[in-house]
Amino acid sequence: MTFNNNAIFWVDTEKIKPNPYQPRRDFDQDKLQGLADSIKQYGVLQPLVVTRTEVYTEDGGMVSQYELIAGERRLRASRLAGVAQVPVVIRTEDESDSIKLELAIIENLQREDINPIDRALAFSKLSKEFGYKHGEIGKKVGRSREYVSNTIRLLGLPEEMLQAIVDGKMREGHARPLLMLGEKPDEQRVLFREIIIKGMNVRDAEQVSRRVAHDRARRFDISQRPDIKEFEQEVGEKFGTRVHVQKRQGAPGGKVVINFSSEEDLQKIMAELQDARDRAAQDAQASQEGVEHFEETYSPNESQGSSFMGHEKESSDIVENEEGSEPKEKSRRDDDIFSIDTFSI
Repeated sequence: MTFNNNAIFWVDTEKIKPNPYQPRRDFDQDKLQGLADSIKQYGVLQPLVVTRTEVYTEDGGMVSQYELIAGERRLRASRLAGVAQVPVVIRTEDESDSIKLELAIIENLQREDINPIDRALAFSKLSKEFGYKHGEIGKKVGRSREYVSNTIRLLGLPEEMLQAIVDGKMREGHARPLLMLGEKPDEQRVLFREIIIKGMNVRDAEQVSRRVAHDRARRFDISQRPDIKEFEQEVGEKFGTRVHVQKRQGAPGGKVVINFSSEEDLQKIMAELQDARDRAAQDAQASQEGVEHFEETYSPNESQGSSFMGHEKESSDIVENEEGSEPKEKSRRDDDIFSIDTFSI
């Protein structure tokens, strides 16, 4: 790196243009204000890196213009602090746009505070606009080719999910399971909501993603049935999670899978199932009691049957008296009705 006599110059902050290839888009305002407060007290301790160009003015004069290569946060914080001039070192050689971007990326990577999405955008720009291969980018920033490729893949996520990573609502590792569901946007959105709302960790998210991808491939035929979709949706809403009906391939039968992502979810599902089982048991008991009551009321038992048969026999043994008179047996029974023996306490 060639500097102008290795000297440090003081330059007006308003004369320094920001680096158009600055990879960082997100600047934490609280941290920026903290740095500004520090600059007010101690000044800018580390010089900024800039390039200088001489530009002719309309009246024939010449002025120097400076463009920032490294030190975006320090420049912004200096302006917040109201500092008029900042220390800079000036690169004397003409810098290409790719070099400016490369230096800005390296500076941010060395400070390890650039967010994953800004890093992915910078890598993508080096690759697409300046023709760098992923392996070449990796060598320049001290990373592997796979690391560069996987970082660029982050940009395949929807904007809402990219912003969640920038805002720190989910980790960079959550991107992998979400990317696995790139061709299944509905399942991808469901998993994203569970990560954000329930705080699902990366390992659990990967397990869910693999299971969804595997189950989707195996149950493609049955998932197209409207009644199955309606059932999955209704039960899923009841339990507050995903429900899948899986049919065995080449064989009858299958299974209903209820997913859960936490111990709390599991306890809720178990409670719902237990309540359903208790209600079913109560209904079955009530039904059985109704049947037994019906049988006791309308179905004669063995003793009753013998009694009825006895009555039939007694009836057959009755001998009528003379015409107009009552049978002797009937008269005897009528007398027995009013007998003390027929009463009980």
